[in-house]
Amino acid sequence: MKKIITLLILTLLLINAYAQISGKKIDLVTGTFNSTRVINAHSTEMLNKGEMDFRILHRFGNLNSGIDQFYGLDNAIMRLGFDFGVSKNLMLGIGRSTLASDVDLFAKARILQQSTGDKNRPFSLLVAGGYIVTTQKSLAAIKPSFVDRSSYSLQLIIGRKFNDNFSMQLSPLFVHNNTILNPTDDQNIIGLGGGIKYKVSNRISLMLDYHYAIGQLDASIKNPLSLGIDIKTGRHVFTLHFSNSSGLNEKGYLTQTTGDIAKGDIKFGFNLSRIFNIGKK
Repeated sequence: MKKIITLLILTLLLINAYAQISGKKIDLVTGTFNSTRVINAHSTEMLNKGEMDFRILHRFGNLNSGIDQFYGLDNAIMRLGFDFGVSKNLMLGIGRSTLASDVDLFAKARILQQSTGDKNRPFSLLVAGGYIVTTQKSLAAIKPSFVDRSSYSLQLIIGRKFNDNFSMQLSPLFVHNNTILNPTDDQNIIGLGGGIKYKVSNRISLMLDYHYAIGQLDASIKNPLSLGIDIKTGRHVFTLHFSNSSGLNEKGYLTQTTGDIAKGDIKFGFNLSRIFNIGKK
């Protein structure tokens, strides 16, 4: 009997040792960016299941407007939004902007997450699809229909955290506008760009967000560029930034940016993110 017990114990120890040797150890990479947005564009980050992100995006007027408009602070555009973590790899969001009274909806899904260990994935891969409708009252003699007021977006996000301080993503963006502002504009516009994060300290990071528009747009339309500082305090993330864009959704910043940086058309703004738990932990 003792021999059987001894043999059983040895067998269990061997099985446990084998499991430890052959078992796959996977370490998921997190904190590539500080929040689910870089500045304008979606980032590689996702909300956890049961989390809600209350987001306020604020953009003032041009700094070169002078003291009469208090260097742009007398003029402001805002987007108020709520994002929800449906599962580990899926989140949904809704928001409204004061610019053109736009209402936007989006869904964002993670396909791959960067990881190390036995399963080494060198980057994260996500996709985000959005719908935007303009609800601003039209003064046209023939009122635009609901379809005429609609725009659509699709963004692919490929990001990598290279080390504790430096992260970068490529985020090509496609926008389709059912109605164009200028008669020579294309309905379909592609934006090639991405975002960069450089961590200065545990709480502060430098941010860059840029897209280059491909397609026919009016000469007054410029490529959106935003530079900022992320300040992370617990479940809050504050982003103080400067941008040439007033748009706070994909249609706005890719196809309607008119700020010319060379002429000093730069706007100060901030993003505020506050995460709450609304589901079971």
